[in-house]
Formats: sequence, structure tokens, C-alpha cells
Amino acid sequence: MISFKKFPSSADNAQALAQAVAENLCDILTQQERATLAVSGGKSPIAFFQALNQIDLDWSRVNITLVDERVVPTQHADSNTSLVRQYLIKNQLSQAKWLPLISDDADEDELKNISQAVEFALQNYTQPDVLVLGMGGDGHTASIFPKAPQFTDAICVNYPQPLLHTTPVTAPYERISMTLTAIVHTPYVYLAIAGADKLAIYQQAEQGENPNFPISYVLNKVHTNVFYND
Repeated sequence: MISFKKFPSSADNAQALAQAVAENLCDILTQQERATLAVSGGKSPIAFFQALNQIDLDWSRVNITLVDERVVPTQHADSNTSLVRQYLIKNQLSQAKWLPLISDDADEDELKNISQAVEFALQNYTQPDVLVLGMGGDGHTASIFPKAPQFTDAICVNYPQPLLHTTPVTAPYERISMTLTAIVHTPYVYLAIAGADKLAIYQQAEQGENPNFPISYVLNKVHTNVFYND
């Protein structure tokens, strides 16, 4: 269920990942009118974003959304929405349609109503065709964190909603995250990782489902394309 590819540098990894994702999107667009790509936030995907937005594709037929988001205003320095707008939705990709998880109009007070924030995200949700995941040093992926109060719901393959609210124990901010249910139903799933520490976590996680490493539930339930560099 795992396809593992190693690259000599982060630049090579990012370029190969961008090309693979673009090819998947092209294939999907030959079969249906629109395609949806979900990406992860944080600093790690920036090189991938910059490579992808240079690729010539009919981006006007592509939806872009996030795998997860911190429940903060979209102008916040730690907002994944802000990061994606800065590095991904530009150049060739500026024609893509953005599917938000957090409303641009929501301020900090409004976002204290987490259920309302989740409802907004669900209203804009479209099941991804292609999904690019990252992995934290604690083995989390998306915002499915070990020991989070919502962990059981997040990894339940029969959970009724594709998104849920999570409360990380090992990271700041409340989150909205894709569930394992939604990840399982994505045709093309990628995991991009780098460095010996994350490789060691990945190697433990691929051995079987382990609540200490949430990524293990993806690796052991979904065909996952792993792109790695030292």
C-alpha cells in the first residue's frame, strides 16, 4: 500500500512531487469537469508550492483547499490559508478556485465558536481527488494528533463528516482537520517528509496502526506515495 521514493535534495523532492500531482490532476480532468487538490500547511511544503505554481495546467478547473487549518483569522501569521495564498495560489495557479476552511470575515471572537467554524468549513468542502500530507515530529498528520481528545473520532473510518475540530496536546491552536474517512476516500494520497528523524518515525508507523503515530493509520489503510529526502 506504500510507494516509497527517495530524492537527493529537497528541491528534487519538491519538483518530483509537483510533477506527480500535476499529472494526477491532468488525468482527473480528462474524466470529470473539475478536480480538487488538498494541501498541507507549515513551512515544509513551500518549495513544493513554488514548483507546482509554475506548471502549465488548466487551473481554472481545479479547486484548492487545505488538509487542515488552525482556527485563527486568515490574516494571522500562523494561518495556513495565508501561507497558501502567499506561495501557492499565484503564477499559473492563480486561476484555481479556493475552497476555504476559515472565513476571511471571521475575527478571533467569532472563531471562539468552534462548531460554527467547522460548519463553515463543511459548507465549502469538496472531496479531494489528490491529497498532499505532511508529518510532524510527533507522528501527526493533517491535524490528527496523538492524545488529542478527538483522536478516536478522527481515525474512525465510519465517522459521518469529512472534517472535524481537533485540540492538539503537543501543538498550539484549535484546528479543523480532514478525518481519516476523508483521507481514505481520496484517490491519490502523497506524504512528503524529510530528514532522518522523520524517516525513523515513518519506519515505525508503516509497521502497523499505532495511536502514538497517527500517520500510521493512513499508511496502513491507504495507498500512499511517500516522497522523502535526507
